[in-house]
Amino acid sequence: MRLLIVEDEKRLALSLAKGLMAEGYAVDVVHDGLEGLHQASEGAYDLIVLDIMLPGMNGYRVCGALRAAGHDVPILMLTAKDGEYDEAEGLDTGADDYLTKPFSYVVLVARVKALLRRRGRTAQPVLRVGSLTVDQGSRKVERDGVEVVLTAKEFAVLEQLALRAGDVVSKAEILEHVWDFAYEGDLNIIEVYVSALRRKIGSGAIATVRGAGYRLVAGE
Repeated sequence: MRLLIVEDEKRLALSLAKGLMAEGYAVDVVHDGLEGLHQASEGAYDLIVLDIMLPGMNGYRVCGALRAAGHDVPILMLTAKDGEYDEAEGLDTGADDYLTKPFSYVVLVARVKALLRRRGRTAQPVLRVGSLTVDQGSRKVERDGVEVVLTAKEFAVLEQLALRAGDVVSKAEILEHVWDFAYEGDLNIIEVYVSALRRKIGSGAIATVRGAGYRLVAGE
């Protein structure tokens, strides 16, 4: 799953990003409200962590603009303010949850996971391709009814292929959706994970389209 953090306190943003990446999420970070609105509008995110006090455009306005444009991505708002009025204003603009600074990282992760589970229940998250099922909510994979144990990155790669089953997905597209904002390594890392997936779900399940990318054809 891919998360966006919009937070102008750079040390806090980096700390949150590292922690969430360790939980298995891909994370992008921006430090400005206008840039956050643009990124959220253009990117396919599963959740946004949105600070209220931002340069360029505050979090209330970013949230309101996203909701007005029809984006239903879960939004967890962060603020240094404290008070019922601030919380009510945040929720009135369309935020799904609210956390006041300073907060426990453990609490933030719990809130993130709860929002993602809630979204998963309403989003019909089970993808089926042949004998393969990919449950986006529980992050479990089964082949012929038998669970296949995957790492967080393996699951994320397979999820991207399953979301576009039958279509060719390029290495660059997989990297964009699965790896974090700071990754500057070799695109060939994708080959390593595809090879691991083939060993676990079947060598014929993922076809290589030379020069173009990979295609999930069936869970054979």
